[in-house]
Amino acid sequence: MISIKHFTAAALAVAAASLVATAQAATTTTTFHATITITESCSFSATSDDVAFGSVARSSTKNATGNLYVTCSTGTPYAIALDNGSNGTGNITATSRLMKNGTLSVPYGLYADNGYANLWGDGTNSTVTKSGTGTATQQTIPVYGQVTTAATNVAAGTYTDIVTATLTY
Repeated sequence: MISIKHFTAAALAVAAASLVATAQAATTTTTFHATITITESCSFSATSDDVAFGSVARSSTKNATGNLYVTCSTGTPYAIALDNGSNGTGNITATSRLMKNGTLSVPYGLYADNGYANLWGDGTNSTVTKSGTGTATQQTIPVYGQVTTAATNVAAGTYTDIVTATLTY
């Protein structure tokens, strides 16, 4: 004969077993962000492509071309400004940049075009900057220089200046 005590224990065991069989694992969720910040990038150099006027006889006009090299990521807009040079005076004009030899100087202009119509400067006082858009490959940006006839009527010698080009992107 089964006692109530044994019956109750057996019933509790069966009930517990059925609860274990029907119990489900608990779950919870959360979210997180995947992020990336894409920045514009550019590199800039003049390497050995200075604006070198070479030798010229006195009282002669002389033109010269140098190059800047820009590599910007695809689609990156950029602008290049040129300062007045280390010897320049006042606002940038066609004759404010000066190549010097001691106290003597030869004024010259730098232009954004080979027609010498767009004086290349910082975008103020009737000067222009040179703008472009990156292609992820190196782009060659010519710099056109001009020395006028009157400017070369100075003593023989080597005249130099240092111009800073600024790339903004």
